[in-house]
Amino acid sequence: MASVACYCRVSTEDQSLERQLTSTQEYAEDHLGAELGDLEIFRDKSTGTNTDRSGYQDLMDAASSEEFEAVVVHSVSRICRSITDLERTAARLEEEGVALHIVQEGLTIKPEDDDPFQRALFQLLGVFAELEANMAQQRTKEGIAARQKNEDYHHGPAPLGFAKEDGQLLEAENYHDVVAVLDLVRQDQLSKRKAAQRLDTSRPTITRSLDRLGLYGLQ
Repeated sequence: MASVACYCRVSTEDQSLERQLTSTQEYAEDHLGAELGDLEIFRDKSTGTNTDRSGYQDLMDAASSEEFEAVVVHSVSRICRSITDLERTAARLEEEGVALHIVQEGLTIKPEDDDPFQRALFQLLGVFAELEANMAQQRTKEGIAARQKNEDYHHGPAPLGFAKEDGQLLEAENYHDVVAVLDLVRQDQLSKRKAAQRLDTSRPTITRSLDRLGLYGLQ
């Protein structure tokens, strides 16, 4: 039986890793014959737009130490959201003789596997993961710009997750937490009441923020 590692990542502390843990563990058991108690689990609650993540670094160090023969991730975007980082990750795992299994896309990259279709699909998925991240950032910038042109902005308080400085709308320290919580509410995975409690604000503020999703790159 091959030793297996699972890697799971979400963007903020408020988000849960449970779904990814279940997905990767079930795949490892069903497809790789791994025992649940023998799996090595690596976790991150951080952005995927770079590799400066403790869980990711621990994963790669463990791969270099030959602690496992396969890594399972839920989707391409969970391990990297940059095509450059994704290709470097795959290359390093290959050098260490470690296979990369991607559950959602049904893709496996194995050492010394020259299947051109698998390689092309892997690169294409990486391109889309990076594009998605870039589009979300662009939507946020456009939302901020549109908000600053609105007369109400200049005379009212800054929206949830933002601060005003010298007439400019800037992301506050809790901006990414706000985005994560609003996204959960938008998907009916969290109530407005619980969202307000998590963000230490009121339900009306949550409601107003949901009417301005363009500000948060969620439209």
